[in-house]
Amino acid sequence: MAPLLVLSISFALFVVLGRLGVRHLGSWVTCLRYALAAMFLLTGSAHFGSRRAELVAMVPPALPSPEFLVAATGVLEIAGAAALLAPRLAPWTAAGLTVLLVAMFPANVHAARAGLTLGGSPVTPLVPRTLMQIVFVSATVAVAIGGRREDRRRE
Repeated sequence: MAPLLVLSISFALFVVLGRLGVRHLGSWVTCLRYALAAMFLLTGSAHFGSRRAELVAMVPPALPSPEFLVAATGVLEIAGAAALLAPRLAPWTAAGLTVLLVAMFPANVHAARAGLTLGGSPVTPLVPRTLMQIVFVSATVAVAIGGRREDRRRE
C-alpha cells in the first residue's frame, strides 16, 4: 500500500506545485515522472533493507536464484527512478519499468496465495494488489506515451 500512497500523494503535491507556479512542474507528465521516481526509489530500496528476506520469500519457487532476482530488480527499480528524472530517457525508462512491473507481478500473486507477510503484516490480497498493479502499469505507460508526445512538441 505504501507505494500507492507515495505515487498518489507525490503526484498530487507536484501538480499543486505546478499550479502554484513552479514552472518545471507545469506538465502532468513531468509530475507523474517525478512521482513514479519517488515510488520506485521506495520500492527499490526495500530490496536491500530489513524487508529483503520477505521479498526473497515472495519469489515463486519455480524461479532460480531468488536472492539474485531480488537484488537485480531492486537495482533496476532504483536505476529506473533515476532515469525517470531525465526527460529524454523517461519515455524509454517508463516502457522498461512497465515490462519490469509485469515481470514481477507473479511474485505478488505467489505472496498473496501463500499468505506471506511484508513488514510483519499480511501482503495485500490478490484483488486489491492486482488493481494497484493496474494503476502502476497505467502510470508507467502514460509516462512512456506522454513523454514521447512531449519530446515531439519540443522538436
